[in-house]
Amino acid sequence: MTSKLPNAQTSIFAVMSKMANENNAINLAQGFPDFDVAPDLIDRIHHYMQQGWNQYAPMPGVPALREVIAKKIDSTYHVDVSPDEVTITSGATQALFAAITAIVHAGDEVIFFDPAYDSYLPTIQLCGGIPININLDKKDFFIPWKEVEQKITNRTKLIIINTPHNPSGAILSADDIQELARLTRDKEIYVISDEVYEHLIYDGAEHCSVLKNEELRKKSVAIYSFGKTFHATGWKMGYTVAPGFLTDEIRKIHQFMVFSVNTATQCALADYLKEPNNYNYLPDFFQKKRDMLLAFMEPSRFEPIKCHGTYFQTYSYAGISDLPDREMAEWITKTHGVASIPLSPFYTDGSDNKQIRLCFAKGEETLRQAAKKLCQI
Repeated sequence: MTSKLPNAQTSIFAVMSKMANENNAINLAQGFPDFDVAPDLIDRIHHYMQQGWNQYAPMPGVPALREVIAKKIDSTYHVDVSPDEVTITSGATQALFAAITAIVHAGDEVIFFDPAYDSYLPTIQLCGGIPININLDKKDFFIPWKEVEQKITNRTKLIIINTPHNPSGAILSADDIQELARLTRDKEIYVISDEVYEHLIYDGAEHCSVLKNEELRKKSVAIYSFGKTFHATGWKMGYTVAPGFLTDEIRKIHQFMVFSVNTATQCALADYLKEPNNYNYLPDFFQKKRDMLLAFMEPSRFEPIKCHGTYFQTYSYAGISDLPDREMAEWITKTHGVASIPLSPFYTDGSDNKQIRLCFAKGEETLRQAAKKLCQI
């Protein structure tokens, strides 16, 4: 049998988490919180289960949830979105797969930016698309727009952006969004904007959603995650927002992947999203954790790279070791008891800039103990 993904390997997240477990190490590798989901949200799910909401949901999603999402987008970004443009998915990764598959045909070129979330490349390949990867600035993780302009051809069909950016924590500015609009103007180029960390943005900055740009709004798919917002990554709940003609194509794929997702959880989220305080507290909450990790790590020899969003802090160890980043991450896990994620697996070309990523979505004592171990290096 010929593999469709001959170069695909076990995710670096799974590898490092397994190593953390085997070495009884503190796991700052995989991006999941170690604190509980809000009890009242759990109670609402239980309520709907007891009320009998346990069968298939409508394929696009429970209407009440799609309606409250549309209102949330309006109140947050001042953008008028119809509930008919919202599709509830089994996590953001499924949303990405459905959206990329809906847009990309064999031979289409897809521009994306490395380091990149690891589902982009294999999905493009499974669609027969031609991946065109562009490396972000290795220090600030900015998009080199001149290079983007040079890489756009008459075969370019899609550009994938990610803000706030995983794994670096960088964010796109309004100028970046304007430049993207300029480069795709009058071209049949679509945009997928991975915005799963939309509420995890710091230092008074604003999230520049692709939905806020009137020009891009007409040709873009924005993707979001309830798991990231409500500390429930295991629920695998997300959604897409796209104009009608793109939504129709996404749903054609979605219905044959999962058809629909957990009904009781959708109903509970519809209730929970009605209160903005249930998500508006997140920037301050996670900024305090970021600042806490930075403070705990200040005595270390690791050099922090500015993090403006997500719950990941990238560090350079270039002044500590010449080891390749994967070997460095493994050595730290085994000898110092802290698991991190090396950045080279996020690069198509395997670029190794001597950087590792730490997840700070953890309790204070966990961060303190991890930093104490890392400061001994």
